[in-house]
Amino acid sequence: MESMRQQKISRMIQKELSTSFLREGRNIFGGAMITVTKVNVTKDMAVCKVYLSLFNTKDKSALLALIKHHGKDLRFQLGQQLHNQLRIIPELQFFEDDSLDYIEKIDTLLKT
Repeated sequence: MESMRQQKISRMIQKELSTSFLREGRNIFGGAMITVTKVNVTKDMAVCKVYLSLFNTKDKSALLALIKHHGKDLRFQLGQQLHNQLRIIPELQFFEDDSLDYIEKIDTLLKT
């Protein structure tokens, strides 16, 4: 169970990363639509797991690799936005959120 502080930091990071992907997404990621679905911060606030939904792309794994490659730049931008709220910006780890695909698969199985 996350503490209140962890939840607040998770929401702040989710909001700022979402705006970063919205602003810079077209230039860096080739017009792919990237949605930050969930953010989890560890208890020591050192690591942040970011779950992303990737749309409008042919190769999701290549896009996720590109996002991981630009992780340090995203962390720097996050530090610029949150430097008044956080002393240390957590390390970002990106994962693909496949919950929508899972829901769609179950929905098609139930319809047949």
